[in-house]
Amino acid sequence: MPLVRRVLALLPEPVRFLINKHRELIRFAVVGGTTFLIDNGVWYALKLTVLQDKVVTAKAIAVLVAVISSYVLSREWSFHTRGGRERHHEAALFFLVSGLGIGVNLAPLYVSRHVFDLHSEIADFVAGSVIGMLLATGFKFWAMRKFVFPQADARPSVQPLHVVPEQREVA
Repeated sequence: MPLVRRVLALLPEPVRFLINKHRELIRFAVVGGTTFLIDNGVWYALKLTVLQDKVVTAKAIAVLVAVISSYVLSREWSFHTRGGRERHHEAALFFLVSGLGIGVNLAPLYVSRHVFDLHSEIADFVAGSVIGMLLATGFKFWAMRKFVFPQADARPSVQPLHVVPEQREVA
């Protein structure tokens, strides 16, 4: 029995039901966490080595690598059963939605700084890293399902993660 199914077998049925029901959202969150690590890993690797004097360039390269990784992981894993568009249209929409997501992410920080005139580290963290990230994540999940990968079951699906009891051979 695969590891994931063994772990799921340990969980109560209501939790397994929720995991199956929100599988796409959970995978989307895992992709987000993975691309966050890619972004920061590439950024620090570049800015601590070959681009020490070009921190912004290093960050731009890191973001580009993370967004490309996000597209591949989203298409092949998070939204692997969705589709409905030609790949080049899908990719263009993905990058457009990602760009808009950056704007959504920055909006609370901008409002905090320039409307409410808050200039503390805590205000920056709450507005930029908490509120901005939550709003951008919600926007991107909705937009990916609505515009980028609009058609459910466009590609072969996987079976829900039902726990199948192991059968033992009787000798």
